[in-house]
Amino acid sequence: MNLEALVRPNIWSLQPYSSARSEFKGSAEVFLDANENPFETGLNRYPDPLQWKLKEKIAAIKQVPKEHIFLGNGSDEAIDLLLRIFCEPGIDHIVTLPPTYGMYRVSADICNVSVKEIPLTQNFQPDVDAILSVKHPNAKVLFLCSPNNPTGNNFDLDAMKTIMSEFEGIVVVDEAYIDFTERLSCTQLLEEFPNLVVLQTFSKAWGLAGIRLGMAFASKEIIDLFNKVKPPYNINQLTQNAALEALNNAPQYEAWLAAILEQRNCLQTELSKLDFVQYIYPTDANFLLIRVDDPDDLYQYLVQQKIIVRNRSKVLLCDGCLRITVGKPEEDQRLMNQLAAYPSTVLN
Repeated sequence: MNLEALVRPNIWSLQPYSSARSEFKGSAEVFLDANENPFETGLNRYPDPLQWKLKEKIAAIKQVPKEHIFLGNGSDEAIDLLLRIFCEPGIDHIVTLPPTYGMYRVSADICNVSVKEIPLTQNFQPDVDAILSVKHPNAKVLFLCSPNNPTGNNFDLDAMKTIMSEFEGIVVVDEAYIDFTERLSCTQLLEEFPNLVVLQTFSKAWGLAGIRLGMAFASKEIIDLFNKVKPPYNINQLTQNAALEALNNAPQYEAWLAAILEQRNCLQTELSKLDFVQYIYPTDANFLLIRVDDPDDLYQYLVQQKIIVRNRSKVLLCDGCLRITVGKPEEDQRLMNQLAAYPSTVLN
């Protein structure tokens, strides 16, 4: 892969902002370099711009070298940076596979980058032949969301590897829901495919959506480009502290994960007993996509009961569908109680 040929020329030649912290080498006892307030609050100093302590912990868990990790303000920052690094506004385009995560298109629209959509097949798998027919030199970034949102399923690994091998741009595998599936992460493929970027997040299984911390794994050369373009202190100290605390409490993560998977099975069983539920799609995520008789009416009914699910019935290939996140047992039981009382007039 000729990485320079894929990167915007102004990004390739960019001289990034250099902070005092990133320039300093060694250890110091007196810090008079960054115009900070000298009085100790625990947060009066700028955070490590490259988050090395946190990356070392992530590297040990994910089995990926720390130099191959980028941390962003949610996965959305990594998505935005990918477009700004590789896509020339008004010229280049990205490839998405709807139905999929909506921020790929939103980020593209913000960056004035067009979107080529190649719908998934009827069983929610990538149409490999159609994808690989996109040979245009301006097709710079392809997004694969697996497990996919909103459908919940994994993509076929051999199909993904074929795409990684033959697509002539950057292939991004968004693994926001990887913790909930038995499939191995595509981080295992980074050495084999230099055009691969894998996204993960602390927002789902780790229970830290509120700190907005996403991860990108890629070759050192691509990670260097992320670090060149990102703001100097994009991950604040509070976020770094919270993530480290979570990573140091693996038993809590494992207990939550086991509880969610058990509850997912219970929810599938109970939903299958309802006459107005036509189909429950197989899932490898922490949510269920279900097809029902009247999704709009059912959604509004649940809103009236102060229960919010996601109405996906207007999304391509998701006609008649609601997406339901797996909650705590008492939340799921409240949902089932209300569904059991769903007005019989709607069912006729």
